[in-house]
Amino acid sequence: MQKPIKIIVEKHADGYVAYPVGLKGIIVAEGDTYEEAFSDVRSAIEFHIETFGTEVLENDDTAQEVFVAEMSVAF
Repeated sequence: MQKPIKIIVEKHADGYVAYPVGLKGIIVAEGDTYEEAFSDVRSAIEFHIETFGTEVLENDDTAQEVFVAEMSVAF
């Protein structure tokens, strides 16, 4: 069985960070390239499901769309 999972990938000065949206628990992966981070997060998600079971996928409030927004704040 397969379930689509939305992944956020961030580019930083020292590489990439990737994490899924809507899974129970914390999963973060990193890599020197987009592809490495994406592959690493897939592996981390699969390990997370193997370890904690498919209930980590059961989320009644699954994000239908994910947006990135930016704002400025005073400090």
